[in-house]
Amino acid sequence: MANNPNLSNRHSIRMRGYDYSLKGLYYITICIQDKECLFGEIRDDEMILNNAGRMVEKQWMELKQRFANTHPHEYVIMPNHFHAIIELTYISTRNDNAPTVGEIIGAFKSITTNEYTYGVKNANWQPFNGKLWQRNYWEHIIRDESYYQDIADYILENPMKWNADNLNPSHKNTHS
Repeated sequence: MANNPNLSNRHSIRMRGYDYSLKGLYYITICIQDKECLFGEIRDDEMILNNAGRMVEKQWMELKQRFANTHPHEYVIMPNHFHAIIELTYISTRNDNAPTVGEIIGAFKSITTNEYTYGVKNANWQPFNGKLWQRNYWEHIIRDESYYQDIADYILENPMKWNADNLNPSHKNTHS
């Protein structure tokens, strides 16, 4: 198989050397492939989830049953992306195989993709092209209470800022 230069030149966006199974708070953003709006719509500055959006919400809240060391905090499901704060609640050791943030998000993306595919086949949900989620996700380690509050406010206010959101496919980005 030929080496694909587009794949081999990708760089990790994770902090080099950081153990993402460590106890702490993490801010996560996951985007739908091609900015497709599959989870509902914004009406009067409020996110109105459709069935697919409610499925994503249910799966996010059920992650703590799959991963005992997780605790979800603020989150918002937007038409084509998802913001959340997740807390890993205990300090792992090298011997206990605690899941990393990446493994948790990977499981979430896999479960929601399977559920969404089922909805496409059985409940007339809007089809997606190839993959439901973009390949990667964005995360940031939350290191203090002030930053936590800023991120929590951003998440909760996100629907009110949809018209100016760069992830809104109808947003006119003048910096392109």
